[in-house]
Amino acid sequence: MSKQILIGQLPLGGGAPVRVQSMTNTDTLDTAATVGQTLRLVEAGCEIVRITAPDVKAAHNLYNIKNELLRHGCSVPLVADIHFNPAAAEVAAAIVEKVRINPGNYTDRSRGKSHYSDQEYADELARIGDRMAALIDICRTHHTAMRIGTNHGSLSERILTRYGNSAEGMAQSALEFAEVCRRQDFHNLVFSMKASNVKVMVHSTRLFVDKMHQAGMDYPIHLGVTEAGNGEQARLKSAAGIGALLIDGIGDTIRVSLTEDPVAEIPVAYDILQAVGARITKAEYIACPSCGRTQYDIQQALLAIKARTMHLKGIKIGVMGCIVNGPGEMADADYGYVGSGSGKITLYKGHQIIKKDIPQNQAVEELVALIKASGDWQ
Repeated sequence: MSKQILIGQLPLGGGAPVRVQSMTNTDTLDTAATVGQTLRLVEAGCEIVRITAPDVKAAHNLYNIKNELLRHGCSVPLVADIHFNPAAAEVAAAIVEKVRINPGNYTDRSRGKSHYSDQEYADELARIGDRMAALIDICRTHHTAMRIGTNHGSLSERILTRYGNSAEGMAQSALEFAEVCRRQDFHNLVFSMKASNVKVMVHSTRLFVDKMHQAGMDYPIHLGVTEAGNGEQARLKSAAGIGALLIDGIGDTIRVSLTEDPVAEIPVAYDILQAVGARITKAEYIACPSCGRTQYDIQQALLAIKARTMHLKGIKIGVMGCIVNGPGEMADADYGYVGSGSGKITLYKGHQIIKKDIPQNQAVEELVALIKASGDWQ
């Protein structure tokens, strides 16, 4: 388990729920547009909102955005997204709850070198510490968190000369910045390994977590497959990468990156969390694909049951075609809806048969009545 930090007043890591975040795609200087999109994200369930701050002017406008959100009664934690501009990071760190920096381009500078001696490498790390000192001091003063976000496509020249464009390089880059912060006694940190390649994202994150633990650190981890695209492919890539790591027990906050309206990212994130059992927000269903033994319209039944019961957070319902595998396959369900003959349904509560041979056209309402009678209806 990771250590717990605060993003504003929001606990992250250390047993807190896996947090869902997204990023605005509006012009940061357009206060009204950015506030409007942030409010829509929060209404959809987003818990942390990231906003780009490419320059000092944009960073300063985060103050106006934050105040306007507060005027609307919205205190969602804001994250300033910084890449090349330390001055913008220092302005933003005094305003928002978290800043995100990319170690590949935040302080490292390209010198056209193809080789670093051990001494040159160590000297460069020392310079990085010096350049980060001001930001760390501001973050410490304002209780601002920092995400050190490594991207596969933007590793520094120094890292590339020694590790190549690899998962090892990504993990090492983040670990070096973790050591810089630790030497300055700053620990309000989150880390991420982002890549558009799912295998690289998963491998680099696992590698970093192993390295971090070996170094005696346990900072929270942010997960996401970057530049995943849109539509079904993007959702599958995100589910594969984020889900694999959550099942490993890795991940304290996630973002599903879609080339769509950012609001569309939020339900996908919650679906992934639900699928791996990391965060339950609605009912869950166990349903067989059916076969020739099924003697009722199971597809229509599942749709009808979902329509009536999806809001029942934490309830698990089995919808099974027949009694051959049904009772066994839905053994951990709270309620069962099982075919028991031509157009007939048997209802279960846990392992217990409650009512047999109900006509299918009455069975969904009978299931709802059973859930209500058992005290599980919301």
